[in-house]
Amino acid sequence: MAEKRGRSSPSSVRTVRIVTETGKPFAEVAADLGINETTLASWVSRAKRAGGGRGESEAEELARLRRENTQLKKDSKDLSMERDVLKRCMVLWVQ
Repeated sequence: MAEKRGRSSPSSVRTVRIVTETGKPFAEVAADLGINETTLASWVSRAKRAGGGRGESEAEELARLRRENTQLKKDSKDLSMERDVLKRCMVLWVQ
């Protein structure tokens, strides 16, 4: 039976990471790995599309994650306070 298309193999994912992290040209990486340059280019473009098209740099991603972390900590603190209030209400209601 033929292999299904559209799935990323572990080797294609690693190859895309080589291109994106090292910044080497497609031709050089393709020649080093013995694959077609067009195939590699399509893997990279598909990976970029699957990533939501964000294309954010590491600094932007770090800033976004820090903002998200701060918001999550604030939400956690608010929920803890609400839980404590409900516990106190329950104690008063039971008495």
